[in-house]
Amino acid sequence: MINTVITRRSLIADGVVSLDLAAPDLPEWSPGAHIDLHLRADLIRQYSLCGDSSNRSHYQIAVLDSPDGRGGSRLVHALAEGDDVEISAPRNHFPLVDSPNYLFLAGGIGITPLLPMLATTPNWRLVYGGRTRASMAFANELVDRYGDRVTLWPQDERGLLDLATELGTPQPETVVYCCGPEPLLAAVETACLTWPPNSLHVERFTPQEDTAERLPFTVELAATGQTLDIPVENTILEVLEQHGIPAMSSCAEGTCGTCETTILAGTPDHRDSVLSPAEREAGKSMMICVSRASTPHLVLDL
Repeated sequence: MINTVITRRSLIADGVVSLDLAAPDLPEWSPGAHIDLHLRADLIRQYSLCGDSSNRSHYQIAVLDSPDGRGGSRLVHALAEGDDVEISAPRNHFPLVDSPNYLFLAGGIGITPLLPMLATTPNWRLVYGGRTRASMAFANELVDRYGDRVTLWPQDERGLLDLATELGTPQPETVVYCCGPEPLLAAVETACLTWPPNSLHVERFTPQEDTAERLPFTVELAATGQTLDIPVENTILEVLEQHGIPAMSSCAEGTCGTCETTILAGTPDHRDSVLSPAEREAGKSMMICVSRASTPHLVLDL
């Protein structure tokens, strides 16, 4: 863990607070990375880094106050300059792949992981939607810095994003990066079905609805040889906790990647929102907070 201090706090849009978290010689990070904030002993939340990836003196995050959320955003908004905050080292499950061209689609606070990407790639366009212009963090700065490469799309002025125009015809040598609320992500995924494989990269802040059938299976812990039964009503992580077996975890929703665990034998049933299609196909690791097994038995590197 890393001990940081808040050196700057500012409201940058309706309901959005920006924090600078400073500490000496912070670890390097790459665009798309996020950190864990340890807000209470029992509350850890993940937030994308949205500042300059070359700056090792502080990290910047921007957080939307979500009254109907799980409490993390309220605690973040209550923080003040001078407060100490314990964070994790950065992790990146939304890396920027090499491509001649990029189309970035952002919805609301989903702009945050995309900001460092814009600063490190030469050929891109950004379409950025939000409820209102006043609610769209960094909107003015983006237009001032990048001009007509940025299209702002406030919903109260223009309606929903015009995905048919943006994505209806696959664009050659272009990858699409999207982050935002689940309805936007689902619509973009549907619109990109005709694009070449691996053209679309998304990051989710909330889990996808899981309606797939759940079956019991067993998990063998390679370090001890212990075998655990995983019933229909419990996840691997929950069973580990019931037996007092330590495992790294945070969101328990399959969105942060903290609990990623190496698979030594067996076939996983991936139900996370982190791994790419290629990583799922490889079957080398899984998120034990939500994913299950397609075979009766798994051996995990635990």
